[in-house]
Amino acid sequence: MCLIVLGWQADHEDTLVVAANRDEFHARPTAPLGFWPGHLDVLAGRDLQSGGTWMGVTRGGRFAALTNFRDPSSSQPGARSRGLLVSAFLFGSADARRHAERVSAQSRFHNGFNLLLCDGERLVWVGHRNGHDAQVSELAPGTHAISNHLPGTPWPKLLRAQRGFTAGLDTLPATDALFSVLADSTPAADADLPDTGVGLDWERRLSPVFIRGDDYGTRSSALLRVSSRRILFEERRFGPGGRAAGRTIASFAR
Repeated sequence: MCLIVLGWQADHEDTLVVAANRDEFHARPTAPLGFWPGHLDVLAGRDLQSGGTWMGVTRGGRFAALTNFRDPSSSQPGARSRGLLVSAFLFGSADARRHAERVSAQSRFHNGFNLLLCDGERLVWVGHRNGHDAQVSELAPGTHAISNHLPGTPWPKLLRAQRGFTAGLDTLPATDALFSVLADSTPAADADLPDTGVGLDWERRLSPVFIRGDDYGTRSSALLRVSSRRILFEERRFGPGGRAAGRTIASFAR
């Protein structure tokens, strides 16, 4: 994932609401949202290149999602797949805080990441930057936004997405408003761009909430709602140039 906005115990009938975009190279092989063979209680897309996933939920309501921490100067060739951090939590039974501490102890084997873990009782963030000790923090009730830097970093697209998400919560169960937030392809002005070490052209390309590109772009937009009674998960997929490439909707009682 490259952008996640969520509401956690945010005065809404759903305990957890997540809106997220996954940005990736279009050539990377991916399986769409579905229950996993051998782990039929896990609902997620699958990275067919390195294993793992970027966002998923279990029938019991365990949730995990991941973004990369953008810092190409410290990237480690041969590092372990970060997507395995998400699937490991979904497969497991440890509470979010305990699992986060395990991840923190092993974080040096991965390139930088932001990892969100929710066990239904608490929402925990694990942040890792190469060359730094990992951070673990329990997130308070409310809305939170994460892209490819520390949570809440005021990148233009993150601010736009969080404002739209907060307003869109009031329109649920209709989903059009929240998917419109994820479909926003407005680029940031050059003066507002961050400098993350990828060069000006890539900073411009990566600045919208929804990235349209022939080689790299938003591969999927997802909306997840978790309540005490039901889980609803919708994934809309896109190909090169942002063209619609399929949709999956899953809904089941807990």
